[in-house]
Amino acid sequence: MNGQMRAAIVDRYGPPETVRVTTAPIPTPRAGEVLVRVEAAAVTSGDARLRAGRFPRGFAFPARLAIGVRGPRRKVPGVVFAGEVASRGDGVDDLAVGQRVAGLTGARLGAHAEYVAVRATAAATIPERVTTSDAAAALFGGSTALSFLVHRARIREGQTLLVNGGSGSVGTAAIQLAARVGATVTALSTTPNHELLRRLGAAETIDYRETPVEALPQRFDVVLDAVGNLRRADGLRLAAPTGPVILAVAGLWDTATARGRVIAGPIPERREDFATILDLVAQGEFDPLTEVVGGLDALPEAHRRIDTGRKVGNLVVTM
Repeated sequence: MNGQMRAAIVDRYGPPETVRVTTAPIPTPRAGEVLVRVEAAAVTSGDARLRAGRFPRGFAFPARLAIGVRGPRRKVPGVVFAGEVASRGDGVDDLAVGQRVAGLTGARLGAHAEYVAVRATAAATIPERVTTSDAAAALFGGSTALSFLVHRARIREGQTLLVNGGSGSVGTAAIQLAARVGATVTALSTTPNHELLRRLGAAETIDYRETPVEALPQRFDVVLDAVGNLRRADGLRLAAPTGPVILAVAGLWDTATARGRVIAGPIPERREDFATILDLVAQGEFDPLTEVVGGLDALPEAHRRIDTGRKVGNLVVTM
């Protein structure tokens, strides 16, 4: 498919206003890829960190070498897409043109545009009962929590879980997945969010402004830090003697040394995980907490919301 599309561009690290909308060539899918006509895309904390050049502790220098010194080399941001297959590259026979799909683009980015070329194996079919906006909203936090909490920490019925950062994308997903398997969840967030977190399945909610996470007297079978402000030592102290500590936003040292009880690092982007989350949304067992903020022109405002650190749930732009 030839022609031009509207796309967001970030050509230098900076404030939300550095995100601008322009035109770019429509990508051509290579072998094993599909071209997706994007209908909705999530705006995540990872998008905001990349735009600002704000990386976890210790990652600033290696990340800029890998991603771009003054700005990202891949200038179209966005990692979560939902839409329909517009065309297929060679070797793709399990997805049809016109089929609704959603997934993550990973380090390739590119989802904040009218079209994106993605690996066919990174695109899951959207169930009929799920809107594209809800599909886009669900996948970032949902697949992260599923990978860390269910696949790696193996949370199970009867266990206790601490979620530091309960109101964000990963935190709200973790609460729902843990409650679904029968775990008892304690979630930290500001008081105005507590009613929502209890509706999602949290048994106890704590305002971190009144009781900082490191001051909690309890011990938990599993500890999840979805914010990046929990020190490794504090996480291990809060966990039971054999309990895992999940650092979803870990610095370089914690990532490099994560072993045993400490879980950190990137998550695999797997079609089967995306399908699991989308099926839960279809069954009414997972609330994606979708907030559509507008079209591509609303991206700077979405980034400003994320930069406040008070985003609740998931922000989505539609095309």
